[in-house]
Amino acid sequence: MPPKPKTAVSPTREENYPEWYQQVIKAADLAENSPVRGCMVIKPWGYAIWENIQRVLDGMFKATGHRNAYFPLFIPKSYLEKEAQHVEGFAKECAVVTHHRLQQGKDGKLVPAGELEEPLVVRPTSETIIGEMYAKWVQSYRDLPILINQWANVVRWELRTRLFLRTTEFLWQEGHTAHATEEEARVETMKMLDVYADFAQNFMAMPVLKGKKTEGERFPGAVDTFCIEAMMQDRKALQSGTSHFLGQNFAKASDIKFLDESGQLRHAWTTSWGVSTRLIGGLVMTHSDDDGLILPPKLAPAHVVIMPITFKAENPGAVLEYCQKLAAELRAQTFAGRAIEVELDARDLRGGDKVWSWVKKGVPIRLEIGPRDMAADSVFMARRDKATNEKAGVPRAQFVASVAGMLQEMQDNLFARAKAYRDANFKVIENEADFRAYFTPPGGAKDESDGPTPIHGGFAIAHFNGDKAIEEKIRQELAVTVRCIPLPGQVSGADEAGKCIFTGQPSPQRVVWAKAY
Repeated sequence: MPPKPKTAVSPTREENYPEWYQQVIKAADLAENSPVRGCMVIKPWGYAIWENIQRVLDGMFKATGHRNAYFPLFIPKSYLEKEAQHVEGFAKECAVVTHHRLQQGKDGKLVPAGELEEPLVVRPTSETIIGEMYAKWVQSYRDLPILINQWANVVRWELRTRLFLRTTEFLWQEGHTAHATEEEARVETMKMLDVYADFAQNFMAMPVLKGKKTEGERFPGAVDTFCIEAMMQDRKALQSGTSHFLGQNFAKASDIKFLDESGQLRHAWTTSWGVSTRLIGGLVMTHSDDDGLILPPKLAPAHVVIMPITFKAENPGAVLEYCQKLAAELRAQTFAGRAIEVELDARDLRGGDKVWSWVKKGVPIRLEIGPRDMAADSVFMARRDKATNEKAGVPRAQFVASVAGMLQEMQDNLFARAKAYRDANFKVIENEADFRAYFTPPGGAKDESDGPTPIHGGFAIAHFNGDKAIEEKIRQELAVTVRCIPLPGQVSGADEAGKCIFTGQPSPQRVVWAKAY
């Protein structure tokens, strides 16, 4: 039996995928757990990725007519109570403020004092508070549409947390729009879903399916919820963005009314849509390998890292100067609408340690430059989308001229690789027995105490009659849910009518099932 290959991250994906994920985040120095239970500290490298996500999405939102605003972190409890389904959906996750100051108790310890007349909920989402403001701003059809986005933090109390994927506090954006007609609101809902899909595929290099949620998976209070779903390397789905058509439910709850062109008083039609720091978790799990993080160049905090090799150099200063000039040349180039970002790593570290630190951080291109490279006016280059030991000497001028094209090639490669993996683990299933077998781990179901569950399953495309009781039964028995009802043309064969694999009843189309985060 050949020896196990040495990897920078342990355990590997195959050995223990959940722990591998945590170790990639640690090795890349993206984030760590905070002293506050369920909350995380996003470290500079991780936050730089979020800033790039923000920058790109913010531009896309503004290009579609939206503007940014900010609304309060605290929401009166009575606001949530106005929309019954909404409060029911979020009640168990709410953090509630009941007092407005601290005072010293008899034992010298601080105790809450000054009970509030009405408890305040720490923002789990902002439909209700924003609806209250829209009701003041909207009087006439001339005041519509309102197209607003908010970048904010959110608190949803979680018992089982995982960095980026599920934390009590997380960062996100939430768009909230109000319209004069149902048609306008529905167009907005689908437009923003398309924006998310465009961003996921063209910037994150993460292939996604666009679809509609079943009633059981719908956002509390929405008429329809649409989503993008991506497959991670353990073949589980990650809901990566949602766009909600809220109908007039929230407009009626918040009393958002306007006089239309004929002078009739009508309720507005509203939408909401959002993505969060969960996207960083999706990025990690879509592309990374057993040596650490792999970043799509369009979102990488740095595109190129230059490592001067000055050990044994007769003139270390000359090597460093050569590297500085190269960094300046590269920064004068652009890729995907921004200047190429370069890290010059002149730390006093062993060469191997330095190289591996950048491998684990996922920088797309690594350059090692020593006296011989300088003498030949060349660079010693490695790409993060190829094997770690695959390196080559390239003339400096050629590298500078081709770097933008090389980064685009890497971006395209990562998308193609992720799409090929998803497509290879997509299966049309025609009966319940095959469905259950597909989602049962090798060797049968395991208890958590037996160790990590082997990677299995994938995306199953199967006919379903929409019965909520069956959907819940499958969730309880197999931990599998309907990820989406794919939009027309998304999945080959999905649009065909047939019979539900669980009941034999008519089914208008196939739906996508998977285990999910």
